[in-house]
Amino acid sequence: MTASMISLDSLASAKTSHRRLTIAKSSNCKSSSCGSTAKPNDIDAAVWEKIKDHPCYSEEAHHYFARMHVAVAPACNIQCNYCNRKYDCANESRPGVVSEKLTPDQALRKVIAVANEVPQLSVLGIAGPGDACYDWQRTKATFEKVIAEIPDIKLCISTNGLALPDHVDELASMNVDHVTITINMVDPQIGAKIYPWIFYNHRRYTGIEAAEILHERQMLGLEMLAARGILTKINSVMIPGVNDEHLIEVNRWVKERGAFLHNVMPLISEPAHGTYYGLTGQRAPRPIELKALQDRLENGAKLMRHCRQCRADAVGLLGEDRGKEFMLDQIPGELSYDDRNRAAYREVVAQERSIHAAAKSEAIEMVKAAGPDGSLQIAVATKGGGRINEHFGHAKEFQIYEASPRGIAFVGHRKIEQYCRGGWGDDATLDAVIVALEGIDIVLCAKIGDCPKKRLADAGIRAMHAYSYDYIETAISAVYAAEFGVGPLTATA
Repeated sequence: MTASMISLDSLASAKTSHRRLTIAKSSNCKSSSCGSTAKPNDIDAAVWEKIKDHPCYSEEAHHYFARMHVAVAPACNIQCNYCNRKYDCANESRPGVVSEKLTPDQALRKVIAVANEVPQLSVLGIAGPGDACYDWQRTKATFEKVIAEIPDIKLCISTNGLALPDHVDELASMNVDHVTITINMVDPQIGAKIYPWIFYNHRRYTGIEAAEILHERQMLGLEMLAARGILTKINSVMIPGVNDEHLIEVNRWVKERGAFLHNVMPLISEPAHGTYYGLTGQRAPRPIELKALQDRLENGAKLMRHCRQCRADAVGLLGEDRGKEFMLDQIPGELSYDDRNRAAYREVVAQERSIHAAAKSEAIEMVKAAGPDGSLQIAVATKGGGRINEHFGHAKEFQIYEASPRGIAFVGHRKIEQYCRGGWGDDATLDAVIVALEGIDIVLCAKIGDCPKKRLADAGIRAMHAYSYDYIETAISAVYAAEFGVGPLTATA
C-alpha cells in the first residue's frame, strides 16, 4: 500500500482505528503543489516551515499533529496562586499535573515508544511539572538524548520566564524554535496578587519586589528570543477581578516585544485541586467572558484560541490525552526508533492538507458572498482531521467556530463531560453540556439521538448530523448559506 492510499486513521492506534477519515488522490492536485497550498497567504514561508506541523502554534496543524510532554523538570522557582503540583488525577487535564516524573533516560524510552505508536507526533515539549528553565540540566539532557535518536522532532519548552534569559543562547544552539512563556501581568501591583513568592539568585522574594523581578526577567527573555528568531507564545491566565482587564495591556506589551502568539486561557479553580484560588473561592471566567476578552484583543498580538491547557505529561492530539497508554511500566526495556509510520503519515497529511485548504478557501468565500449581515456561533464535535466525525454523546469537547460576513473563524473550544455513559447520570450531564454551550446557535456532529436533540432545541440550540464526515468549514458554509442566503434550515437536518 502506498502512502497516498493510507487513511489517517489506519496510521493511528488501534484504539482510534474506527475513525472514517480517508484520503483519496485529487485529480486536480499536482505533485508540485501538494503540501504547499495549505500555507496561509499572510504567513512568511520561513515561519510556516517552523509552525506547519506544530499543533500549538498553528490552528490548522492541530487537526493533524500531536504533541508530547515529558515530565522531567519537577523543580520550580515561583509559586502561582492557581497552581498546586502535588495534585494528580489521571482524568484531570491541567498544567502542572503529572502521574509520574521521569529521568532523561526514562523520557527517551517514552518518546521512542510514543513515536513508534503515534504517527501524528511532531513536537516534544517540556512543560514541568516545575519550570523547564529552572530545572535546566534535566531539560537539556532530555533534549540532547531525544534529538540524537529522532532528529526531525520539534523541540519546545514552557517556562515562567524567571530563569529564561540564562538559557536563551543554549536554546538557540539546540535549534529550539518554540518557547512558551506564561506572562500574567506587566504591572507588579497586579503580579503581587498572583505570585506569593519567587526564588531568584539564591534568595526568596515576596510581594511587589518579587513581581518586579519576575516582570523584568520575562520581558528580557522575550526580547532575547525574538532577537534570535525563536517563535514565542505567551500564555496568560484570565483571572476575573484580578487581571482580566489588565490582559489588554499585557497583549500590547508582548506584541511590541516580538511575541508570535498570545494565548489567553481561563483560570482553573476547582476547590478539589487545592490551589490558593480554589480554596479562597476565586471564580473562573465563563466561556462567553473568555471569548469576549479574546475578541477585544483581536487587533493586538495574534491570538491562539485552540489551547487545551494540557497536562505536563500529555500525549496525543490536542483535546485528547493518551498518556495512560504509555506509563513506564507498560513500555519495553529495549526499544529502537522506527520512523516508517511517521514518515508515511506526513506524506498522507501533506496531500490531505492541500485538498482541505482548497475546500476551506471555497467555503469561506461562499460565506462572505451569502448575503446580508448575520453571524452564527457553531459548536463542532470532531476527533481531528478537520472533519465532523464525532458522535454528540461521545464528545468531551466542542470546537467553536464563528461564521459571519467576514468568513469562518475558529474562536475557541468548550470542554464538557461526555454525555453518553450508558444511561447513568445522563440527564444531569446533558444539563451541564447545555450550560457549557451558552451562546451557541448550532451543534454539528456525526450523530445525535432524538432525546438530546430535543433537549438542545428546548434550550434554543439546533443540533444536526446531516453533514457527518464533511470538512468543518464546508459544512458551516452550507449551514450559513441556508440560514442567511438560500433559505431556512431544514428541521430534519
